[in-house]
Order: sequence, then structure tokens, then C-alpha cells
Amino acid sequence: MNNPLLNAYYDQISQAVFGHRRPDLNLTGTAKLPSKFAVTDFACACIGAAATALADLSGTPASDVTVDRRLASMWFDRTRRPLGWNLPDVWDPLAGNYRTKDGWIRLHTNAPHHRDAALRVLGCPPTREAITRTVRGCSSSNLETTIVEAGGCAAELRTMEAWAAHPQGQAVQSEPLIHWTRHSTAPRKHTFPEVRPLAGVRVLDLTRVLAGPVASRFLAQFGADVLRNDPPGWDEPGVVTETTPGKRRAYLDLKSAVGKKTFEPLLREADILLHGYRPGALDGLGFGRESRRSINPALIDISLNAYGHTGPWRRRRGFDSLVQMSSGIASPKGTVDQKPTPLPVQALDHGTGYLMAAAALHALKIRSSGEIRSARLSLAHTGHLLASVPNAENQAPLQAGDDDYTIEIETTDWGPAHRMSEPFTIGAGTKPAFAYPAGYLGKNNASWL
Repeated sequence: MNNPLLNAYYDQISQAVFGHRRPDLNLTGTAKLPSKFAVTDFACACIGAAATALADLSGTPASDVTVDRRLASMWFDRTRRPLGWNLPDVWDPLAGNYRTKDGWIRLHTNAPHHRDAALRVLGCPPTREAITRTVRGCSSSNLETTIVEAGGCAAELRTMEAWAAHPQGQAVQSEPLIHWTRHSTAPRKHTFPEVRPLAGVRVLDLTRVLAGPVASRFLAQFGADVLRNDPPGWDEPGVVTETTPGKRRAYLDLKSAVGKKTFEPLLREADILLHGYRPGALDGLGFGRESRRSINPALIDISLNAYGHTGPWRRRRGFDSLVQMSSGIASPKGTVDQKPTPLPVQALDHGTGYLMAAAALHALKIRSSGEIRSARLSLAHTGHLLASVPNAENQAPLQAGDDDYTIEIETTDWGPAHRMSEPFTIGAGTKPAFAYPAGYLGKNNASWL
């Protein structure tokens, strides 16, 4: 199927992941998410890259990979349909877009400490009405800066032109979609069976909302032993139903001596490390890049950042919805005066997650030669890729139907649920399956099987 929009994305992604252009993806369906950007084509390209990288491992021809446009679109949203219980709200009641005196700003308050930081700055009661009144008298830029400096998360609405001229926007444009680093070690052989190609592969997951957990979920689907580690007490009630299937989940305090002592052997025996710490954070915990390489010379290290790994904002906290605001993706018709129009799904998170998975799998394939590759990605550069292919068409919202879900019932910690059918196929032999149902964080021991 000749699809110029998808091909424009897939060509760039193929070059970034594999180092050369791959054949066009096989597609089924004609669905499109409603957006001024080609979000469905972008979703198909990102998912297709991860599926192709997996096919390479198992020796399946790339021509056997097929992506379903409708299902790929919906896998960029929620994929569980509960039976007799309700999905939790994705957003904290105070999170959202607020009108300022000169534009709009988004407050991200899902984490309690981010919520508290914003309220300290605003100095108003914790209600949407009070925040709306207070923010209406503030400058977008000043409020953004003050909240961020207080340890909170906020982003003013910029146009794409303003972002392109911004020092951080320029830094993002100068970065590659995937920044690879290489070093050599003794070859590490691994067998990748067709049915469960990643059986025996150990993935240490230090990521949280939302891109990194999407990457590790993909790896878990195909047999990887994924061990997710979070600080004690951490929770993500809005997304854990989506991001925990297939994984064991432990609490581990990397700031404590006991936590460090537990973590080091986990790191030594891991094949892949996924982490979303801001630059310098792991160094401060005693696990900087050179230390990680010393502990495990064969480690495939995949790191994620919100606003990019260079530039003045490289250490800034960020999430998909904030990057959309900062980069102009949410700017309606190139203005900051009108209410923001965000993407219909959190495409930067999901897209980056699949790109992280693709990078990890490609690095795993070539590790058998003794070449170790590590990769750095960012939500901001994924957004830069998405925005590079505009879409003039606007479709009606997609609604999931009964036929979009599997007949099997998954027994999650919240109750039974149907899972959405996979958005891709990889030949006849490779079948995705989750070894563990979705569940609460911190249920397991911090140890390998």
C-alpha cells in the first residue's frame, strides 16, 4: 500500500533505528485519528519499527510484518476494557490547561509533589475555580518559570515558530531522533526462538509514566523477563492498568545503601536497562554511565528524556502533554490566544516507547558480534518528527468496538478485563502473550527469576 504520510515517517525512523531504509510496511485498514497531524500514520510507523526489529531477531522476513491502522491508533490510548469495574481517571482533578493574561499554560499535577509545588506558587485553594481565577492574572512565561523552579511541572503554550526559535527548540532540532553510542566487549550469544523471541532476555526497567513503560510492555509481550523498579510508595493510578502487564514490579530505594546493594547485581545480570532519569540523576546515585558500563560491559542502555539531552532544558521535568504545549503541537492555527488543541492521544509517549523498544531490539541483535550499542531518545524529538509531516484531513473520533478486543479475559488486580487485539502480526509463529496480568506496583521482590 503506497502511503506517502506513513512512508515519510517510516523512512526517518528506519534510518534512525536500523541505519538504512527498510521496505515499506504492510498495512490493513483505513482508519485515521482526528488531528492536524498524521497521528495514525505516525503510530503505524513507530509500532511497525518495533515489530520489524523483533522480526529481525527471530529471523522472520520483514515482509511478514503487518500493521493494522485502526488497532495501532487505539493502542496509543487505553487497551483494557474492564468487566464490572471502572478504569481510574488519567488526570488529577487540578491538571489541565488554564487561561493566563497573555495566553495559556498547562499544569501537570498527577504526582502529589508536583501538585503541591504548583499550589505553593499559586497560593490559592486547591480547586479548579480558584486556580482559574489566580492563573488568569498571571503571565504564561513567568508562571511557567516560577512553577518549574519550585519543583513543579508546567508549560506555556507556544507556537511552533516560537519553539523553533527557542534555545531548547534549536537544541532539539540539532539532535538525532536516536542518539547512538558504541563500544566493544566480548560477544554475547543469545538464541531468539520464533514463538517467544525474547525468552531469557532480562530487562531492568527504571522508567515511569509513560513512554518507558510502553517500551518494556512491548518487550514483555514477547518473553522478556521485565523487572520494574520504583521508589517505595510510588504509584501511577491513572496508567498502571495499561503499563504493568507482563512485568514483575518491585519497590527499591536507590538512595539507600540497601537499595544500592540490591540494585548492583540486578544491573550486572541485565541485558537491557531502560531509564528515564534526567541527565546527571543516576550519576548522583552512584550509577553514572561509566559506572554502569564497568558493572556490566555488555549492557544495552536505553535512556529517555522529556525535552532532549542537550540545551538549557535538558534537566527539566516534562511529560507528553507539556511537550505538546512547549513545542507548539497543541497550538491551534499557530496562535497562543485560542484554547490549546492537544493530540487525540499521547502520541509522543507511545511513539517514543515503541522507538525505545525498537532501538533495544536492534542493539540486542548486533550484540552477538561484540558491538554494544546504547541509545538516547526524547519526547521532544519524537514530537519534532511527528510535526514534520502535517495532515490536512480531519477524521471523526475512533470508538473501540467489541471486535477490537480479544475473547480471553485477563484477571487484573482490579478485576477481569478484555485486552485489545494486537495492532500487528509478525509471521505465523511469533505470538504475543503476557506472563503476568496488570497489577499494583511493588508486589514482587527485586530479583531476577
